[in-house]
Amino acid sequence: MVRRLRGAGVLVTVAAGLAVLAPTAEAQVGGGTWTSDSPGYKTQNVGCGSTSGLTFKLTCSSSSGEQRAERRYDTYTGGTHQFEGSFKITSMTGSRISLKQTFRDGSDSGPYFLLAVENGGRMYAVEGGATLGSGATVGTSVRVNTINQVGTSHKVYINGSLKQTIASPSGSYYDKFGSYRTSSGAGPITVTWSGVKFWHK
Repeated sequence: MVRRLRGAGVLVTVAAGLAVLAPTAEAQVGGGTWTSDSPGYKTQNVGCGSTSGLTFKLTCSSSSGEQRAERRYDTYTGGTHQFEGSFKITSMTGSRISLKQTFRDGSDSGPYFLLAVENGGRMYAVEGGATLGSGATVGTSVRVNTINQVGTSHKVYINGSLKQTIASPSGSYYDKFGSYRTSSGAGPITVTWSGVKFWHK
C-alpha cells in the first residue's frame, strides 16, 4: 500500500514501511512547484560604484560615464527562471537608477529588462518607460519577482502583484541587481537587497 501525505512544504511517500522525503520549493508568485537554484555571481563595481555584501552604493552625482555596483549572476539558456529579492533604499539624492536587470547574453547580448527608480519612489521599466509602481521611497522595503519563460514571456511582480508582461525571445539571459546609473540618471544612492532567491522549472 502506498500513501501520499502532504505536509508543510514536504511530500511524504510511505510504501511498505519506508518513508521517503522529497523537499519542494514554493515561490512567492507564479504558482506551481519550483526547484531552488544557487547560481554563481560576480561583483561588478565601476566608476563611483562600491559594494559591501548586499549593500550597493553610487557615491557620486555624475550624469556621465559608467557608474554601477552590481551582482551579475550566471547565464541560463531556455526553461523558466524566477528571481526574487527585496530592496530598501537607505539614501538617495540622485534619480533614475536601475536596481534589477534581466540581460540577454550570447550573440544578442545587451539590456532587455531594467527596473529603475526615480527620486520620489516611482518604479519604471527603462525599456519603454512603463510605470511599474510607486512607493520605493527611502526606508521602504519593496519585493521584486521576475519570471522569465524563455521563448514566451517575461513577467515582473512588485510586492506580489503582476505589473508587466513582455515577450521573451529565445536565447540566453542572466540576472543582475544592485545600483546602475541609467543614461538619464545620476547618484548618489545607497540600496540594500535582502531575501534573494532563485528558482527554475
